Amino acid sequence: MLVLASSFVLAVAVALAGATALPPTERYSPDWASLDRRPTPSWFDEAKVGVMVHWGVHSVPSFGGEWFWHKWREGKEPKYAEFMRRNYKPGFTYQDFAPQFTAELFDPDRWADIFEKSGARYVVMTSKHLDGFALWPSNASTNWNSQDVGPHRDLVGELANAVRRKQGMRFGVYHSLMDWYHPLYMADRESGFTSARFPQAKTMMELKELCGEVPS
Repeated sequence: MLVLASSFVLAVAVALAGATALPPTERYSPDWASLDRRPTPSWFDEAKVGVMVHWGVHSVPSFGGEWFWHKWREGKEPKYAEFMRRNYKPGFTYQDFAPQFTAELFDPDRWADIFEKSGARYVVMTSKHLDGFALWPSNASTNWNSQDVGPHRDLVGELANAVRRKQGMRFGVYHSLMDWYHPLYMADRESGFTSARFPQAKTMMELKELCGEVPS
């Protein structure tokens, strides 16, 4: 069972293809001492240059980066509220940005060509950031993913396929394990993370969608 018991942001970069196979008897426990023993794949040490793609609903306002929603909602930095006041009508919500995230210029094969020519040997895409918006058709994020709203496309899947068609290039995903304002995550946080309903109800479902079942 995966239990998220810390109050800081946890995230994972999950290799989806080509990682060095580990011995079938090697097991790791959820602590740093154990995880630090996991060998780094040789291809990663040799790759030197990679590309991190951070893209999503936050790209629509394009103000303050991927933490836009959190900083606007928490209200600790007035410039975010001022930006919204100047550019959007009263009552406009972060969710209202999602239909505007159309990705109409997204050409995964063209992106893969550019990445390859840049010398990058791997590409890591943010599959879900802390706003909870999934860039693949996630059943754990119904009506809050790129298939149901906005582009109506599997952005992760399309880019993964394009990159994997390139000789010598690898693809992986970054996945934030928490959602700022998901009701279950907020309830876990209120309990001091003595409860762990959010990981089981959402996080594990998403990781299984992205990576498949993990052998027991």
